[in-house]
Amino acid sequence: MSQSTLSYAATAVLQSIARGYRHGFDVSRATGLPSGTVYPALRRLEAARFVKSAWEDHKLARQALRPPRKYYEITRSGEEALAAAVARYRLLDPDEGRRRLRPAKT
Repeated sequence: MSQSTLSYAATAVLQSIARGYRHGFDVSRATGLPSGTVYPALRRLEAARFVKSAWEDHKLARQALRPPRKYYEITRSGEEALAAAVARYRLLDPDEGRRRLRPAKT
């Protein structure tokens, strides 16, 4: 995946991670995209090294009575790809259309 091939959905997912939405369900809520779109996009973004991920400690998840979350973080190359894609998809302006959702607390 190169900067010029980021789909609109992948761009929205990458942008949400850059804004602090760190796990898949949070990204899905922030973008309004279904999980069947978000999780494959996350895998492709990670394969392209635009994001990196880490699983949370299983003990923390168990204490919260839920499965462990995989947290994502944008990389420098991801930031560059995002800037190019946002320029291409003007509808994803960083200041336009922000949802009032907040990232989940880690």
